[in-house]
Amino acid sequence: MTQQPTEIGRDGRRRVVSRAWVPEAPVALEFNGVAYAVMMATPEDLEDFACGFAIAEGLAQDARAVVDTAVAEVEHGWIVRTIIDGLGEERLNERVRRRVAESSCGLCGIENLEALASPLPRVAAHVRIDSRAIFAAVGAISGHQRLGRATGAAHAAALAGPEGDLRLVREDVGRHNAIDKVTGAALRQRTPLTPGFLLSTARCSYEIVEKAVRAEATTLVTISLPTSLAVERARGAGLSLWALARDDSVLLVHDAGRSN
Repeated sequence: MTQQPTEIGRDGRRRVVSRAWVPEAPVALEFNGVAYAVMMATPEDLEDFACGFAIAEGLAQDARAVVDTAVAEVEHGWIVRTIIDGLGEERLNERVRRRVAESSCGLCGIENLEALASPLPRVAAHVRIDSRAIFAAVGAISGHQRLGRATGAAHAAALAGPEGDLRLVREDVGRHNAIDKVTGAALRQRTPLTPGFLLSTARCSYEIVEKAVRAEATTLVTISLPTSLAVERARGAGLSLWALARDDSVLLVHDAGRSN
């Protein structure tokens, strides 16, 4: 029998409570028959995840290159097998070798340092998002966070239109995974990421900025502050970056948009 958790109050009183846990499982990603990575993720919307991940990794130029994705539940987790058109074996194997040097705490090795120093692609020219659209999106996103409401432990990422209407929302135990899922969903559904914006309920590290830029978003809004490197990478790519987004205030970190 599964033991129910016990809530202990400041006064020492105990009571058995019922809690839902956010789903987390190993997800093995294979591209063109090559084992590429095992990610800890929430096993939902895995086709979107594979597409967004492949683009963020530079394995696919766009969603049209992702010709097939098959998802299978296995004994110890999930396998997602994806076929990418135009992905050469040599390039794929080189990227696999580079990932071997990466650790969960960041980047290791000279090759990765050089890759991090190289400039990101410049984002397209875009119109500045009105802050009222951000307030609208932030105010609405909680209503779309099914896992978040049930567990209090899931990140969300959303694609919002220029008026703040939420067009796509994805959730995951991992903040990076949530971004991959929502960008992958947008690209698979041919939903443009501009003139709208990406909204993330998580901390804005440099990886979140890079994933947004590689998916060809032009504006990123996050609930928490960005890191110094995230700000530097956003400025270098011309990505408009807003942070500390609440329903009554928001911090404009980097303004790359033009006025209407």
